[in-house]
Amino acid sequence: MMKKKIVVLGAGLVGNAMAIDLSNAHEVTAVDISEKALAPLADRGIQIRQADLSLPGEIARVVAPFDLVIGAVPGFMGYATMAEVIKAGKNIVDISFYPEDPFGLDELAREQGVIAVMDCGVAPGMGNIILGYHNARMKIECYECLVGGLPVVREWPYEYKAVFSPIDVIEEYTRPARFVVNGQVVVREALSDAELVNFPGLGTLESWNSDGLRSLIKTMDIPNMIEKTLRYPGCVEYLRVLRESGFFSAEPVEINGVQIKPIDLTAKLLFPKWQLQPGEEDYTVMRINLSAEGKTITYNLLDRFDKQTNTLSMARTTGYTATAVANLVLKGNYTRVGISPPEYVGREEENFKFVLNYLAERGVIYHLSEE
Repeated sequence: MMKKKIVVLGAGLVGNAMAIDLSNAHEVTAVDISEKALAPLADRGIQIRQADLSLPGEIARVVAPFDLVIGAVPGFMGYATMAEVIKAGKNIVDISFYPEDPFGLDELAREQGVIAVMDCGVAPGMGNIILGYHNARMKIECYECLVGGLPVVREWPYEYKAVFSPIDVIEEYTRPARFVVNGQVVVREALSDAELVNFPGLGTLESWNSDGLRSLIKTMDIPNMIEKTLRYPGCVEYLRVLRESGFFSAEPVEINGVQIKPIDLTAKLLFPKWQLQPGEEDYTVMRINLSAEGKTITYNLLDRFDKQTNTLSMARTTGYTATAVANLVLKGNYTRVGISPPEYVGREEENFKFVLNYLAERGVIYHLSEE
């Protein structure tokens, strides 16, 4: 495959990992408003461009020379960014976890002849790809995905570190969780139904309802589906206290004559505590259970910080899923025009195996077992 020109919008920890990975085979330019975020990529010889993507017309100007766009902006910018990329007629693979319904952009993408793969991370993302593959081949009765990214070293009180923007992380704790029971969509508050789950070789983690099914609720006719987030035991109680006390609210409150959103203050205070410091290591754990035709198919992932490349696990597991799919689009192996959730990518066996192999080549290995 000839080298293609790719632009990565967003140079956070995951955006950087994707830019570096893609630069091994393509010409890559990374774009971000933060010079500090771009600096590590410049040191590696990757082209960088400092730009404020929130300015009118800026995205269209930035993406014009490129063959493919990788979306890695914070969730609150994700939908608008994807819309601008589609209007510019550019194919996009996106990881931003935005709250809007992505299918609202489907007609626009089809009119523009654009391939737009959304939610293409680890979960949502790889979990969808796995489900899409098996759902095309058997009648699945139950899908359960347990997933979390955690620091190796546990520090009181939260025992958590964030790879994504703090606002996106807090969104997980406030956005109502949707899951499917006996064919009916059930909506519960985030952080509900906490339970302890044991992972051999890792220990006990706590799972709770989160809104990770996303597009699967629309695209899959499966009677029982749920996604739950994993944290160290006890973390959920602190988060529930903060949420119920109003610290995650976006409704402004007046303090000494100044209107302040509690969530902005909370993010400002918590992110320094949640930020991974240089040298700190993390891991990603995911367990997917599929019940179908009298058997259970299980995929297990336990991925760790890569000391050789100094790459965070959550950046690897999220980013390399997206870069694998980006290569499928660039090679012409995935050509569906319109909005594509990752489960559409997984339908074709060749594409499914390509993504699994691409990840395995980078040390991200999903272990399959059947009972």
